[in-house]
Amino acid sequence: MTLMVCSGDPEIVWNAFRMGTLMLEQMDDVTMFLNGPSVQYERLSSEQFPLLDQAKVFTLSEGVLLA
Repeated sequence: MTLMVCSGDPEIVWNAFRMGTLMLEQMDDVTMFLNGPSVQYERLSSEQFPLLDQAKVFTLSEGVLLA
C-alpha cells in the first residue's frame, strides 16, 4: 500500500503517519511518499502534532518513507 501526502498542514501529515502505522499492523508493506510542503515535516512538527515522533514510529515499524 502506498500513501501520498501533499499537504503542509501539520494535522494532515500527523494523521497520515498515524494511519500508515496502523496499516502496518494490518498489512505487510506500507510506503509513504511525501510531496510538496509535506517534505518539510520536520519543520512542521510541534508539541500538538509531534511529527518527528510519528515518523520514527512509522519507520521503526518497517514503514518506508520517501520524499
